[in-house]
Amino acid sequence: MPIDYFSERERGSKPRTTEIISPAVWGGIVALAQTLISTGAFGYKFPDSCPDGAGVVGTDEKALALAVRAEIPELCWPLETADPSWRGSHEETSCAPETLVALDFIEFCFWAIAKPIEGSYHSFFRHSHLTFKADVGKEEFRANVNRIFSRNGVAFELSVEGKIFRLAPAVLAEQLSNTLFQTEDATLNQMLEECRSKFLNSHPTIRREALERLWDCWERIKSLDDSKNKKQSITSLLNKAASEPNFRQLLEAEAIALTNIGNSFHIRHTEVGQASIKDSEHIDYLFHRLFAMIHLVLKKRETVVKT
Repeated sequence: MPIDYFSERERGSKPRTTEIISPAVWGGIVALAQTLISTGAFGYKFPDSCPDGAGVVGTDEKALALAVRAEIPELCWPLETADPSWRGSHEETSCAPETLVALDFIEFCFWAIAKPIEGSYHSFFRHSHLTFKADVGKEEFRANVNRIFSRNGVAFELSVEGKIFRLAPAVLAEQLSNTLFQTEDATLNQMLEECRSKFLNSHPTIRREALERLWDCWERIKSLDDSKNKKQSITSLLNKAASEPNFRQLLEAEAIALTNIGNSFHIRHTEVGQASIKDSEHIDYLFHRLFAMIHLVLKKRETVVKT
């Protein structure tokens, strides 16, 4: 059972905004993995067998190491938590692999583990034979990883399927999780769902793809009310979204601004002179801004279903 820390009782949990696996977080992951190795949890996929062939007794660390090196070639083994260049120095510094590499390792561990259950005791070799409960072991691992993420304000989560996903900014998370778009345009519905899925991806490149795709959705939405006259169609959409003149004018200005953003930045087009968007928080801002507009327009058009 996780510790009920005083700081969390007083102030609540840390905001989950960090998208980097720090040395401290990596150290916690390594400690967790080493514990699982020692208890035999990786014996589920990499079994160390009893010399008499009577059963599994632990983890075959050599086989585990070979598999990790093959699956995640950027990761050092044995797992490093200190900068090798400082080895032997009194000023040893902590280090962590690149964030995506660390996240790949967590997904690998989830795939490979199960909770070891001690069975019959083999007195000659002084070990117990193990059986495994995969679901229990994976859920315990998931809870421990997510606890480390939460305590350190990390904006990633390990799902029940063993996939790392990114937590959306709090202001956007509820809308993303509770909104299902259902228009008469099946292609648009699929595009919008693709945006939501990609935006929660842990890889920044995939999140930029979500932003680009959302702008494609916006261009398609503009033609929903009149596929032959885009200008008339967007007018109709905005009229449905707001009847009060001042707010209607605000929405029209925002619609123009969003279109200009898509054309000016490296979102909808790839001309050399366009500015690219690389900062993760900038991606969040633009995605949130356009998503809010799309959500309003489609909801007022009665094509959004809350789940």
